[in-house]
Amino acid sequence: MGDTFAAWPPLDRTAGETFAIRPAVRAATAADAGRAAELVATAFAGLRPMAYLVPDRRSRHRIMTADFRIFVDHALEHGEVHLIDDAAVAVWFPHTSPLPGPLDYDRRLAEATGEWVERFRVLDDLFEKNHPSSPHHYLAFLAVHPDRQNQGLGTALLRYHHARLGGLPAYLEASDPRNRDLYARHGYEAREPFALPDGALFWPMWRPGSP
Repeated sequence: MGDTFAAWPPLDRTAGETFAIRPAVRAATAADAGRAAELVATAFAGLRPMAYLVPDRRSRHRIMTADFRIFVDHALEHGEVHLIDDAAVAVWFPHTSPLPGPLDYDRRLAEATGEWVERFRVLDDLFEKNHPSSPHHYLAFLAVHPDRQNQGLGTALLRYHHARLGGLPAYLEASDPRNRDLYARHGYEAREPFALPDGALFWPMWRPGSP
């Protein structure tokens, strides 16, 4: 899908102010898939659910990268993957019509996660049970490299896709109170949280559409 979406213009004009540089967003290609998956794993390393999914710290980054790669590959075929440099990535899926699952998912998941595969299946079941059925766009991952956080990159990626929703709602699961609060500032409303078996919480968040 890399050539479908043009890069976001890097210049922004607000009323009464001069031009200001904003991060340039581009659509990922298949060549970006590995780096994008690794970026998500790096950015999510400190989140509590990661410790439940892969208790072994030594193998956690490798396993999480392999798991995220499944969904990045899937989004390149059936969704959108947006990048800012090699520092930030957003992975979106349009839930506006029936969406196929990742190709050969059970095999790939087992190969990626090994002895921890049942924990990932628990997470999949929780996500499926709590996912809304009405049409929307789903933000599967929004990740910013730790060295580039607090620079507005996540906000730039959100605004980029929100401007393209055409009035449709959006949905995500926040796994950290800080992230939850960021999304709330962008119009997402937190719903009743759900928890992994170890008590790690996810907040389903819904951004209403507009007429």
